[in-house]
Amino acid sequence: MLMTHENIVGLLDHVTIDGSTVICHFKCQETNKSVVSAVPFEPYDGKIVLTWKDILFHPIESYNRYYHTPIVIYGNESEKTIVLKAFKQVSSNFIWNQQKQRYICN
Repeated sequence: MLMTHENIVGLLDHVTIDGSTVICHFKCQETNKSVVSAVPFEPYDGKIVLTWKDILFHPIESYNRYYHTPIVIYGNESEKTIVLKAFKQVSSNFIWNQQKQRYICN
């Protein structure tokens, strides 16, 4: 089954942001078991890397890329969110129940 926000929203208990880390707490409704996942507070695809050449020759573009890259924690309109990234880290703790159409803890 595809990992989409619609499939994991029922598992999301709460999210905390601690400095440069986003901590997502997923809770299974069937077993009442919680699984915690911590991911860096950065764009979905990873850190924004700027070389000294970028900064020297293209300072405005470098500034805009670094400070204006959106970081989406959760949202239905994007599949590149921090919550989805966090769930992928702990997805081995869950299995898809075809009959109930939701993830449950192993």
